Amino acid sequence: MEGINLNQIGVSFKGSGSYVPNQILTNEEISKKVDTSDEWISSRTGISQRRISGVSENVSEMGFKAAFAAIEMAKWDIETIDLIILATSTPNDLFGSAPCIQAKLGANNAVAFDLTAACSGFLFAVITASQFLKAGSYKRAVVIGSDQLSSYVDWNDRKSCILFGDGAGAIAIEATNELDNLIGFTMRTDGQRGSFLNLPSQNNQDLIIDNINYSSGGFSTIEMNGQEVYKFAVREVPLIIANLFKKTNFNSEKINWLLLHQANQRILDSVGDRLNFSSEKILSNLSNYGNTSAATIPLMLDEAIRNKKIKENDIIATSGFGAGLSWGAALIRWG
Repeated sequence: MEGINLNQIGVSFKGSGSYVPNQILTNEEISKKVDTSDEWISSRTGISQRRISGVSENVSEMGFKAAFAAIEMAKWDIETIDLIILATSTPNDLFGSAPCIQAKLGANNAVAFDLTAACSGFLFAVITASQFLKAGSYKRAVVIGSDQLSSYVDWNDRKSCILFGDGAGAIAIEATNELDNLIGFTMRTDGQRGSFLNLPSQNNQDLIIDNINYSSGGFSTIEMNGQEVYKFAVREVPLIIANLFKKTNFNSEKINWLLLHQANQRILDSVGDRLNFSSEKILSNLSNYGNTSAATIPLMLDEAIRNKKIKENDIIATSGFGAGLSWGAALIRWG
C-alpha cells in the first residue's frame, strides 16, 4: 500500500484473539509413550497438558482464526488493515505463511510477511509492526504468533516432548496521534549460544549428476540443552526488564502485570522474584498449553483480556526469550 502520513506519534492496542486445537494431550497420556509421570512433569515445568494440531490444521489456519478474533474485538473493517506480520518458526509454507492468512481474511489492502525469532518472535513482531505505524507508513496492523511445534518434537525424547504444544494468538494495533501505548522496548541476540536450542536442517546429501552434490530439504527435530536454556532465561530476562525499567522510569510497583513467554513455571517464578513481583501479578496459563513458542504471549494476553483480568490502561511488562538465542522486553499500556 501507499504510505500514510498522518503524523502519528504512537500506537494503541485495539483487540486480541487466540486459537488452540481441540486435541488435548495430558501428562498421563504422555507417560504411556515415554518413561515419565504427571508428577514429574508438573513439578518441574508447571505443565499439565498441551494442545496438538490435527492433520487438517496448520500454522496459517490457526493464525487466521486468532487474527479474525482480534479484528472482531477491534471492530475493524478488514479492508482497512495495512500490515500483517506472522511470527512463526513452523510455517506450513517456507516461502511465507502470512500471505495465506491475508488471503483467508480477505485483507486485500494489507502487505503480509513472516518473521522468525522462535519464542521471541511475537514480541519482536509487535515491535516491528509498531515502528511501521509510528513512522506513518501504515495505520492498522495485525500481529500474529502461531506455531505447530508438535510436528518437530521427538516424541520419544522425554526431556523435550513434555514441553511443547500448538496454538496461535494475535493482536490488532493502530497508529495514533495521542498517547503512545508502546512505552518502551529492547531486543537482544546472542548467536554464540544458539546451539542451546535449535531446529536444524537435515544434512541429507545426494547427487544431481555424478560430480554435483546437494543437500535435500527437510528438518530434524527440536534439539535443546534444557539446563543451559534455563540458566540463560533466569539470568538475562530479569536483567533486560530491569534495564528497561531504568530507561522508562518504571518499577514493579507501577506495573499491573508481568507477562513472560510461557516456557517453564520455575522460570516465571524466578524472574518474578528477582524483579520483586508478587505472584498475583505474574500471568500464567502454562499448565493448560505448554510452550507454544511465538503463540504463548498473545495466548495469555487474550485469555486475560477476555476474562477481564487485564483492563484498559493496565501497564504490562512483557518479555520473550528463546532460540537464537534471542530475548527482548517491552512495556505496553493496554488500550
